[in-house]
Amino acid sequence: MTDIAQDMPWLGRAWQTVQSRVAEDRLPHALILAGERGVGKRAWAEAVGGLLLCEKPLNRESGQPVACGSCKQCELLAAASHPDIRVYAPEKSRMVKVDQVRALSSFAVASPQVAHHKVAIIDRADQLNINAANALLKTLEEPLPDVTLILLQESGRPVLPTIRSRCQTLTVPVPANNEANQWLASRVRELPEEAQPSAEVLAKALMLAGNAPRLALDYATGDFIELRDTALERFKGFMKSKIPVGEAAKAFKAMGLEDTLWLFETWAADLARQIAGGNARDTDAADMLGFLARTTPAWQAHELLDMVKDSRAAGVYNASPELEASRLLIAWQKLMPVKRPAA
Repeated sequence: MTDIAQDMPWLGRAWQTVQSRVAEDRLPHALILAGERGVGKRAWAEAVGGLLLCEKPLNRESGQPVACGSCKQCELLAAASHPDIRVYAPEKSRMVKVDQVRALSSFAVASPQVAHHKVAIIDRADQLNINAANALLKTLEEPLPDVTLILLQESGRPVLPTIRSRCQTLTVPVPANNEANQWLASRVRELPEEAQPSAEVLAKALMLAGNAPRLALDYATGDFIELRDTALERFKGFMKSKIPVGEAAKAFKAMGLEDTLWLFETWAADLARQIAGGNARDTDAADMLGFLARTTPAWQAHELLDMVKDSRAAGVYNASPELEASRLLIAWQKLMPVKRPAA
């Protein structure tokens, strides 16, 4: 079985930490893995689950264990049909609900069905609603020896302190550009030749994803880049008062709420960087943001970030992407310098 640290080296330190603790029989009952969107947290969690469920882990020369890949447990995992590993992720409400956590609690107290251990993964522990978080606390406060909880957290999205204090936290970095580019290129080569994106598309995908490789792969092979380019052009047109807000907002509606908020968050963070003398991550928007940075105080850039957080919270209640985009667009246009009439 391929070692996750060989496939995605930037996950290596967090992976080796778990390997060492498994080898020493001192793995905590609950882990939080924090990292940027698209950096490979879910793949890491599934690799940890595979190691914990494997019947006969192999020991490397370094003494670090890896799943064997050939036992019954590994075969069930490879077929995505293992009953002793469960994943709980946001549903249509964009939140992890209390019913899901109650199901997790029932899973935790039940005996393993075919393995000697159980693993529960909460993908986006930062998206637990308050009732779900309170329900999870009961499971965390009464740990069981045959279950491990793995909570995944996106950077910048808080997990409740009461939950964090009952878990050990590991953080994974975003890889350097060269490393991310090598990984992305290797995945693209596995695609049919006619479906392989160009080098220019790959570079743009990595730029927009902030070097998060798995997110860049989604961008490069999906329609995000085309939708984003249209949204950026409409954004610029609205900022210059060339088109009405409704027309600009429609381009963001086509992207959906999550990608819309991701884009506005990136631009607001880039604006704050440029105000502070740094460089924008989104190089296509850098000129526009640089123009605004000359006359915008830092606190206004942070207000825009706060507005994105508010919109993300509203998303729990199925907020309209078009309405949220309109609200944010109007706030952005207020940053434009007022043209004074000639004397």
